[in-house]
Amino acid sequence: MDRDGVERLLDEAGVDGRRLRHALTLLCDGQWWTLSDLVREAATARRTIEALLREVPLERSGDRFRVPLTHSPDFQDLLAVAPPPADPVAYLLPHYTQVLDRLRRLIDEAPRSRHALDHVAATPDTVLRRALLLGARFWLRGAKLLFVGDHDLTSLAVKLVHPEAEVTVVDVDERILAYLDAQDLGVRTRWADLRLSLPPSARDHDLAVTDPPYTPEGVGLFVARAIEGLKDDGRVLLAYGASERTPMLALKVQNSLSALNLAYDAIYPDFNRYFGAEAIGSAADLYVLRPTTKTRPAVTARLDRLTTAIYTQGPQSIESTGSSAADGSSAADADLLVGDWPRELPQPRVKLSTWLAKPYAAAVERVAIALPAGLEAALPRLLLATRAARVRVLLSAPTPLPDVLGSVYELTSGDGVLDAVRLPQPIGDEAGVLRRILDNGHGKLANTWREGLIAVARSQGTTLTKNDARSLIRQAAPWAEGVTPLETPLHRLADLPTMVSATVTALSKTT
Repeated sequence: MDRDGVERLLDEAGVDGRRLRHALTLLCDGQWWTLSDLVREAATARRTIEALLREVPLERSGDRFRVPLTHSPDFQDLLAVAPPPADPVAYLLPHYTQVLDRLRRLIDEAPRSRHALDHVAATPDTVLRRALLLGARFWLRGAKLLFVGDHDLTSLAVKLVHPEAEVTVVDVDERILAYLDAQDLGVRTRWADLRLSLPPSARDHDLAVTDPPYTPEGVGLFVARAIEGLKDDGRVLLAYGASERTPMLALKVQNSLSALNLAYDAIYPDFNRYFGAEAIGSAADLYVLRPTTKTRPAVTARLDRLTTAIYTQGPQSIESTGSSAADGSSAADADLLVGDWPRELPQPRVKLSTWLAKPYAAAVERVAIALPAGLEAALPRLLLATRAARVRVLLSAPTPLPDVLGSVYELTSGDGVLDAVRLPQPIGDEAGVLRRILDNGHGKLANTWREGLIAVARSQGTTLTKNDARSLIRQAAPWAEGVTPLETPLHRLADLPTMVSATVTALSKTT
């Protein structure tokens, strides 16, 4: 451990030695640091920080360390004499201390990260600064914002700082959607696996925000879906970071953005900080991207060659070999095949994404669905996307299903196969309305619900207007307007029987 080793590291870094000098400055300022905190504060890869720590004298207190004050003068001429580039919204932070305190609590109590989805939590400070930057750069009164994935809870920060903005979150993680709804801040939630589709109700937004998996495939897909959800003059805010040691990875990601014909309005370096992701310095840049007239055709082309392997780990990682086509013997008596099946099978077939996007044109009695590993969250929606009498699903792992599906199917499973047999139409007004909704997976939930209530009133010899029916639904389920059952989060579907019952009961009192 000596000065010569530090000088050698700085000489090897050349002009990029600015990061190392900043880290050295932090070590010499008298504060105690953990390795994770130093990586995040310096926005420098863990391996780079570890190399520096091997060359400087350290005193330790538990897991914390610093350069002893007696040795700090030895490095004074090597320190960074100016701070890193200014934070564009740092001057606003002192005005939002209460919001920051609340965000700390919200993030502490939020569902834990799922490694298979490449979750890494942003710091509360980062989440607040994103909301402040949005307001500093764009006019948010009445604006519509789409969050394409929101494990970081940036949507809650936006609603706390800019309550006048309309905010929608699309996510595959049911825990996140339920948590967002539980905060009752007016965030609209939609379920979607972006590898399969963007919900129909998640369109025509002014701004889109995303912090996707940091692979070229993940960034390209999430940004393409964000553009799908935008108006033509919208913007995409993208968080993306790479280690200073891996410029080729950054190039691959930026090439995936260039392929979408996007203009770069701005890049704020190291704007985002994280609890984790130390390989990239626990930091990421914030991109502001503007679609051009050539962007939408490029998005269409990108989604046409969609791959589901977009993550860095888990069954849908870019390193996974993927599963081969499903065993054709399981679909011998099927009228229609959904997903990836052997080519020699004679039945017509559709992609999983097409199955979820629109109703199948022809009536079919028996459907066979091949569901690959990593897409299990789509299973309830795949079952609700048809009125077929029998559905067989090939699964790679057992998958729990919501109780509400018991209103539609008799379900049996075993040996990697789930069989769903459609139940007869139920007896009773409440059960009939619920079944009507669930039988129309692609239809607007509130519209189907409204027609069900009108039919119940008619069967009772009374008349219910559409406006009165809408009013009953709005009182019971204000979230239902504009959403389909396929994009409704499972915690909302779980509450649906109770809410339907409430409207039928209220209908009897009204009529």
